[in-house]
Amino acid sequence: MNRSAQNTDSRFAVIAVVFLLITLGIISKLFILQIIEHGYYATLALNTREIYRQLYPERGKIFFKDARTDEIHPAAINRDYHQIFAVPKEIEKEQVASTTKKLTEILAITDLDEIKNIENKLSKQNDPYEPVAKKIDDDIWQKIQELNMPGIYSSPEEWRYYPEKETGSSILGFARREDERQVGNYGIEGYWNKTLAGQEGFLLGEKSALGSIISLAGQTLKDAQPGSDIILTIDRALETELCSYLRDGLEEYQAKSAALVLMNPQTGAILAMCSAPDFDPNNYSAANEIDNYNNTTIFTPYEPGSVFKPITVAMAIDQNLTTPNSYFDDPCQRKIDGFTIKNAMQKCYGTITMTEALENSVNTAMIYLEEKMGSKNFLQYVKKFGFGEKTGLRLNTEEPGNISSLEKTGQVYGAVASFGQGITVTPLQIAVAYSAIANGGKLPKPIIVSEIQHPNGQTEKTTPQTTDTVVSARAAKLTAGMMVSVIESTHGQTARLNHYFMAGKTGTAQIAGPGGYTEETNHTFAGFGPAEKPELVLVVKYESPQRQWAESTASLTFKKSMDFALKYLGLTEER
Repeated sequence: MNRSAQNTDSRFAVIAVVFLLITLGIISKLFILQIIEHGYYATLALNTREIYRQLYPERGKIFFKDARTDEIHPAAINRDYHQIFAVPKEIEKEQVASTTKKLTEILAITDLDEIKNIENKLSKQNDPYEPVAKKIDDDIWQKIQELNMPGIYSSPEEWRYYPEKETGSSILGFARREDERQVGNYGIEGYWNKTLAGQEGFLLGEKSALGSIISLAGQTLKDAQPGSDIILTIDRALETELCSYLRDGLEEYQAKSAALVLMNPQTGAILAMCSAPDFDPNNYSAANEIDNYNNTTIFTPYEPGSVFKPITVAMAIDQNLTTPNSYFDDPCQRKIDGFTIKNAMQKCYGTITMTEALENSVNTAMIYLEEKMGSKNFLQYVKKFGFGEKTGLRLNTEEPGNISSLEKTGQVYGAVASFGQGITVTPLQIAVAYSAIANGGKLPKPIIVSEIQHPNGQTEKTTPQTTDTVVSARAAKLTAGMMVSVIESTHGQTARLNHYFMAGKTGTAQIAGPGGYTEETNHTFAGFGPAEKPELVLVVKYESPQRQWAESTASLTFKKSMDFALKYLGLTEER
């Protein structure tokens, strides 16, 4: 082979090697861009040309409803925030300290460990992406932008926002973020999560130079379907005012917890529902205890004590076993199955009417009525009133209470249950049972969702319904009259209102412990009004208040709350 041919072959070999190296270089670069640094460039793509992202639907909103005008008010909505992130590759090493200082000052971060953590993130020189802060308001992001710090960016993110803060928190629950999703927890947010969440979609497309999507470049694989809106029966004004009274009482009486429920006995609509201590769902992680998330009105069964006595009386009247004026000779105490049962403060009342027995909360009188009914009959009535099972309220999370002691052999179980011991109930169950006495014997199904508005324009409205007629209208009316006498004539006068007749009953019940009953007590006041035509049932409960009797705790909150509610709704005065 001549020298000229050898030179030509050498040149071709060199060119081939050059092209091979260039090709390898391009492949390596593509590998780095698409695999190693994919996160970095995918992030930048959000603000440049290419869009490739999963679409998440707008979560449905929740509203309170004005009980007078049907006007709605936002209780849970969606709000746009910023997520601050850094691209450390774009931050010079000597800029890390100053950038950290500026960021943490604007973000009001004072914790030294957190400041150090941010500085460490910004120091990762080859890192394409590091999250810095979430849920940042527009004004804070504007201040960050004004400093024009290299490598600091934001991306939009949607969070749940609760305009009323603590108000209604035990009803609403909260939504927390999981990746890009908002997931409901507790309350309405938890129970109705699927309805509120909607259906996710997916979009593949391109952006033009002006930032708009190029319709022919790429395709929509699936459209997101927004969630449905939920309108509650809760009245914002009643919820705000009554819950503030309950919180005040919690603090003043030094109670461990408190609960309140206000409902319309004719429709079952819940107008206010409070559980304290509560929390701010905008900052739910700041709650002192996880128990604060639980709605005590439906989640925490307890022995109700004497507020159960009107229910026992209604049962007996319904069976024609007694009347308000029937006489009862108080034996002062009873020995049943080896147990001695006495009246409160070991009082003895002599010969009294059944109305006086209810006024003075006589335990032995209730035992007398339960024995006349018989244990099987008594248990059937307890079940008919809805105790021992959930009311069916569409809200997380309801407990059924426990009446299993009434299934046991032995007379003592029915005896103590007649005055509210040995069985557990929720404040909502008491409210529903009292509603049956208030509305002529019909047990209403409690309602907290008034309607659901779907994104396609369809609306589902909740129709009031009763689950059973538990006692006759006569028995309900006579029992209600006896309960009016309780408030007008005896210690229940602490709940007496100047312009309305109220029907009600106190309950001070010792709290059961591992070794028997403790000295701590639960205080309850339950009642309804106006007595002639009841439109409101209210139950107030305090756990372990540092006062002796419910007349000095729950009764006072009942009076203040009912007085406000009656006037707010403009109900006709009776006197």
